[in-house]
Amino acid sequence: MSANGQNRHARTTRLVRKLAVAGTGAAVLALPLIGATGASAATPAATKTAATAATTYPDNLDGWIRESLDVMAQHGIPGSYDGIHRNIMRESSGNPLAINNWDINAVNGTPSKGLLQVIDPTFQAYHVEGTSWDPYDPVANITAACNYAADRYGSMDNVFGAY
Repeated sequence: MSANGQNRHARTTRLVRKLAVAGTGAAVLALPLIGATGASAATPAATKTAATAATTYPDNLDGWIRESLDVMAQHGIPGSYDGIHRNIMRESSGNPLAINNWDINAVNGTPSKGLLQVIDPTFQAYHVEGTSWDPYDPVANITAACNYAADRYGSMDNVFGAY
């Protein structure tokens, strides 16, 4: 109570909060920036949610490319979304189960497979740690192909035809 006998809480002060929205797609995290009453506005649960949201990708071409780009960034492999997407559309039209059974590689017993049409020896030589060893796995296929393209051409962005 104040000195004049009135309760200090008679006047209610509104907390003003601003929200920062971070994330892509459906994964969005709102963090209070102003008006937090504790020493930290972010809670451990919010931090854990942000980490989980950052590693969740949709099971489609967009998600596979984005996940591959994250793996590539961790391993210093250059490439852009547009360069990867352009090459995928040319090589497989976005079909992760595509296989080429007619070209010289197929005649020699090593058909090109997956989104970026990688032959098994190239896939094995340029496989990136942390991805599947299955050449039909979209993320593993994209990442290995981009690793190969980086070694051979500087980046998948520099590939404009069969490689």
